[in-house]
Amino acid sequence: MTDTTTSTSKTVNTVLGPVPAHELGVVAVHEALLSVVPGAEYAYDITIDRAEIFEILAQKLTDFREHGGKTIVDSTGMFHGRDLKLYEALSRSTGVHIVASTGMGPEEMLGGYFLTPQTNPPTPWPAEKFAGLFAQEATEGMVVPRLERRGAAGMVTVTATRDGMTATDESLFRGAARTALATGIPASIRFGKDALVELEIVLDEKLPADRVLVGGLDRRDAVAAGAPLKVAERGAYVALDHIGLEDDDAYVNDRERATLVLDLVKAGHGGRILLSSNAIGVAKGQLGHDVAYSYVASTFIPLLKSLGLSDADARRILVDNPRDLLTVR
Repeated sequence: MTDTTTSTSKTVNTVLGPVPAHELGVVAVHEALLSVVPGAEYAYDITIDRAEIFEILAQKLTDFREHGGKTIVDSTGMFHGRDLKLYEALSRSTGVHIVASTGMGPEEMLGGYFLTPQTNPPTPWPAEKFAGLFAQEATEGMVVPRLERRGAAGMVTVTATRDGMTATDESLFRGAARTALATGIPASIRFGKDALVELEIVLDEKLPADRVLVGGLDRRDAVAAGAPLKVAERGAYVALDHIGLEDDDAYVNDRERATLVLDLVKAGHGGRILLSSNAIGVAKGQLGHDVAYSYVASTFIPLLKSLGLSDADARRILVDNPRDLLTVR
């Protein structure tokens, strides 16, 4: 048996169980299905109608499939509305593979439970405690509150505080790296202030760079610092994951994203590019980011091709790179 990521012995964790990695097809690698700000479900002016949510998401996933998409990664983590039974039903109904994630962050979104109250002042959970929590979701199944565990997480995703990494954020990042090492799923880090410094924290745990996705690298501050190229040179995956977002001054626009992609390919890093929109299918308690899951494949890739991207590189970015990242190792 050959040891390649296209071998049927290689699998990816989805909400319906492991699937052969070569069946993933076109992947939207950093999206959100249902995103609920913790506690929003208790607000008097917010309703969460699961039947309505199902219909909205089913339409969006069907559109994604009709534009060639086959797999979507819900990168919201543990406490932002992740609904595994809903995702299972959506996957069965639409035929789209759904990879769900464990993980959390930044610190301000965690609450006091993840501090150790016996100390004064309270101290953050140590990395090994986060690692144990996340790894259990990747091996025994993700938790459905008060009920049972369902399918195994296919990614561990953590986020740092925008103004700078806190001690809790560092524990999260180290815990995510240890989870990836122990279980074989990849780690996704959304950097806070300095992508390179925060990537090094994960790599300090001896996690190979090619098991790490660094998200948000189409932020203007990251681009100005040369972070996309530096992350690729370090061997991690470069996620330009707000494609379609054109009206936020914190991010570059799609034409600038296209230039970044072409520059990375020209520099020999086509195998480290990941594209996504960070779209939110249904948002509760926050503003949505209503970009079609199909936008990258239907609109952005044609733009790239018009600027000189080859068909082979387009396939590598849409199919091969996310497959290699998501394959359990």
